[in-house]
Amino acid sequence: MPHELARLLAQTIATELPFLRAVTETEASAAPLSADAWSKKEELGHLIDSATNNRVRFVKAALEGSYEGPLYAQDDWVRLHGYAGMPWADIVDLWFQYNLLLSRLVKGIPAERLKAECKIGYGAPVTLGFLIADYVLHMQHHVDHILSRAAVTAYPRPVSDPS
Repeated sequence: MPHELARLLAQTIATELPFLRAVTETEASAAPLSADAWSKKEELGHLIDSATNNRVRFVKAALEGSYEGPLYAQDDWVRLHGYAGMPWADIVDLWFQYNLLLSRLVKGIPAERLKAECKIGYGAPVTLGFLIADYVLHMQHHVDHILSRAAVTAYPRPVSDPS
């Protein structure tokens, strides 16, 4: 199962990379439609922040057999990193490389550790396997939105772990 999750992540980023690279600097820099929304640069930056936070969760659960930790302040992370002022190509490359690293990490997780319990913030505990699959779903949702697709993958995640 870790190999399948790693393949899913690697396949997702490889599939989406050319579409993200096709977005122009002007499109990526356009102001969001509302004050409480992100530009394309900021939204992809959010996915880098999500990868950063999930990397810690995945490693700790895999090595320690469980994970318990906080949510993170998404808007503050995006603002502090200054994604809006970065070149789009740099953000895309960082997103790709970081997720490639995550796919390698996931591939190395022992299958039995996918059942490790993970508790984030005040949410109900879920398994590490669910957390990884949910991460890919979350990423796809935002990539669909960034690319202005007619069908955006549904998110947020389900309340309970289906495993």
